[in-house]
Amino acid sequence: MNDHGWTLLETALGPLGVAWSPRGLTRVQLPEATPEATAKRLAGAGPRVPPEDAPEPIRRALESLRAHLADGGDDLSGVPVDDSRWTPFQRRVFSRARSVGAGSTVSYQGLAEGVGAPGASRAVGQAMATNPLPLVVPCHRVLGARRALHGFSAHGGADAKARLLGREARFLAARQGLSTGYDPAEALGWLREADPSLARWMDRVGPLKLTVDRTVTPYESLLRAVVYQQLTGKAAATILGRVKDLFGGGTPAPGALASEDPKRLRAAGLSQAKTAALQDLGRRAHEGSLPDAEHLAHLEDDEVVERLTAVRGVGRWTVEMYLLFGLGRPDVLPVKDYGVKKGFGRAFLRGRLPTDEELVARASRWRPYRSVASWYLWRINDV
Repeated sequence: MNDHGWTLLETALGPLGVAWSPRGLTRVQLPEATPEATAKRLAGAGPRVPPEDAPEPIRRALESLRAHLADGGDDLSGVPVDDSRWTPFQRRVFSRARSVGAGSTVSYQGLAEGVGAPGASRAVGQAMATNPLPLVVPCHRVLGARRALHGFSAHGGADAKARLLGREARFLAARQGLSTGYDPAEALGWLREADPSLARWMDRVGPLKLTVDRTVTPYESLLRAVVYQQLTGKAAATILGRVKDLFGGGTPAPGALASEDPKRLRAAGLSQAKTAALQDLGRRAHEGSLPDAEHLAHLEDDEVVERLTAVRGVGRWTVEMYLLFGLGRPDVLPVKDYGVKKGFGRAFLRGRLPTDEELVARASRWRPYRSVASWYLWRINDV
């Protein structure tokens, strides 16, 4: 390593800015709103260098960063850093933070205790605010009191912090063979600490079996969700049964659904809009333009919503149900769901339904496990 430079590295999170010196990485800049804004943050860090032309140790570091943002699975412990401009206290704090592995978190107080300065949580927070190497020094794993996700200055703030934690949770859940995209025990503990009022309702509801069915394809999930839109469960189940009876009693093959006489689908109880939606769904699945579960598993939640709402008649709520029950995503909050709002109103507003803003504001303390909180809000209506 005998030169300085910087580059923009394409990652699953967007263009990541990385600068280095002969000693190691000097700066990691999380993606800003545009690549140009990210590049501007690295002005003065030396010449811009294509990733493939960086020194060999830096190329390895870049690949580690790319891999970590692809699946949350690289611990980045082998990435060399240039700490020559850090104070002795920063070195202690940043070194301790690097020991907090993916899937784990620590409070500012815990970090202070870890560096032998239990009364210095404020100083630790100030040091972390100067962290030039997010991801490598994982400040997203350092939380405030009651696991608050504040103190993250990157573009997107707390939302970006929650996405990084959620990505790591999904990786660990997959490695452990969990059916959900997170560890249910970790999620429950997180919610209890983050919101004691919700915890009391969790006790009233009792244990939930937090599982998802990964055998259900996006096609099957969306087909069912479209039928169930704006209907009671009993009525929707009856209509879905009639639709399946048209195709021998099972889920219709996409091509058969796309080519079916619309009059026969209407006679089964589907509205004109739902008939058109199901036939568009069947056509897309038959042609191969509907992404499969394996492809969707590598996308962020909003990207899944964008891809699947391209299907006629499929809105955000419909895709959120697939994110919750098909992909097992940890941080889904179906804001428009009546059951979620009703449970929230009973728990926190003496029965009054919340506005979207009230629900989102309270739910900010549940991140990155709003999915589990949503499951409990549905069940609150039953106790």
